[in-house]
Amino acid sequence: MSGVTAAAAIPAEQLEKFRRELTGYCYRMLGSIYEAEDAVQETMLRAWRALATFEDRTGLRPWLYRIATNVCLDLLKGRSRRALPMDVAPVATGALRRGDARPEEMWVQPAPDGLILPVDGDPAESAVSRESVRLAFVAALQHLAPRQRAVLILRDVLRWRAAEVASLLDTSSDAVNSALRRARAALTDVGRDSAPSQPSAADRELLAAYINAFERHDVDALVALLRDDAILEMPPFELWMRGPDDIRRWLVAVDAFGQERFTPVNANGSPAVAVYRPPKPGGQPTAFSIQVLDNIAGRIGAIHVFLDPALFDLFGLPSVPAS
Repeated sequence: MSGVTAAAAIPAEQLEKFRRELTGYCYRMLGSIYEAEDAVQETMLRAWRALATFEDRTGLRPWLYRIATNVCLDLLKGRSRRALPMDVAPVATGALRRGDARPEEMWVQPAPDGLILPVDGDPAESAVSRESVRLAFVAALQHLAPRQRAVLILRDVLRWRAAEVASLLDTSSDAVNSALRRARAALTDVGRDSAPSQPSAADRELLAAYINAFERHDVDALVALLRDDAILEMPPFELWMRGPDDIRRWLVAVDAFGQERFTPVNANGSPAVAVYRPPKPGGQPTAFSIQVLDNIAGRIGAIHVFLDPALFDLFGLPSVPAS
């Protein structure tokens, strides 16, 4: 079969079937949903241009992953890793002000489930996919060297065989296994574990209790939802704190219990909510933050508050809540 004939047998729609899983892969690699979407778009363009010379139809998926990996590795060259505040600043107390905002490219970003997680599939594989996009896990991945990152995602998340990863990276199976051991050890050293997966009903119940506490202005009820080692962090600021006492002090100090409106969203395989808040008392609530919770055994292990109204468009939300 000639290259032209093979290309004609692979319509562009067949490439599009892989967009969501490639976006999830690139998001884990890059820590940014915006960059992940750009990387996948570049992957599709390169694949489309090369279809005329591509003949192995059974190898379409690994071929696309090879392209996507190369795109990500190019983007990561000479670049500082993205992080969450816990990774770059000392723990603070609830008495401190949040300080100055840092550039967007410094931070790991939240991502809508609809862009990065498979729609259906084997329940065990779905659980692994969900776990591997938790914010803590994505942040931990950023500590790895780029090729180690690719090896760990392909082997431990996507369950590729060592020989398949070796072929994709143009290396040996022994080198892949060695890189995987180093990557696993490095993640252990980071010490930022992702939250254990919970049934979706438990996530909904926890999120409902969280929203209810805010709507009733009940700081005691909210703090009761926290684990003793819970953290609160709020990119783009470096400030973060640990423990119910300091979190309570912070919430009261910044008057967090205002005139918010809440819209539940699906982000990073975790319970999450979009928060609208008026810029001044009595004003019209506008896009304020995306908040992602880590659910650990029915209690909140972390509250990740992303103070970036631009994220609302990514989640398909308007800048003002529906009346």
